[in-house]
Amino acid sequence: MIELNWLAILVAALVPTVIGSIWYNPKVLGTTWMQAAGMTEEKMQGANMGLIFGISFVLSLMLAIAMNSVVIHQMHLGSILLNEPGFGDPASEVGKMMEEFMAQYGNNFRTFKHGALHGAIAGFFIVLPVLGTNALFERKGFKYIAVNVGYWIVTLTLMGGIICAWQ
Repeated sequence: MIELNWLAILVAALVPTVIGSIWYNPKVLGTTWMQAAGMTEEKMQGANMGLIFGISFVLSLMLAIAMNSVVIHQMHLGSILLNEPGFGDPASEVGKMMEEFMAQYGNNFRTFKHGALHGAIAGFFIVLPVLGTNALFERKGFKYIAVNVGYWIVTLTLMGGIICAWQ
């Protein structure tokens, strides 16, 4: 079975901060976001940025761990065989079968392109419905939805690519 690649997860967890610093920069989409979100310079000044970035990184780490199972299909092999006798024992029949399977198919679809595709799909089919629904009830406009969802689609695309390709 595939183990979590903690280095890939840590690098992927940095992606939201890096992309966010570009995406929400006033010279890119920051001014548009501030207007659409009703954010002012005064509101921005009163924040504890250390706390915000610290919690943001923990949340990004959680997201990278979740993305691991979204973009690496082999992660699900164990869940199919979980109730089989000998599961978890490499010397058992199930353990040997899993080892042979992973030797033959363990690297299938482990490319940046494949992970990026699944990251983008997660952005469109998970993030858009969640943020879009929230924005509708908050009475936010199209620009607010487009800026925020666009950020997450780009971010998840890159996170997915990094996690899937890094072996």
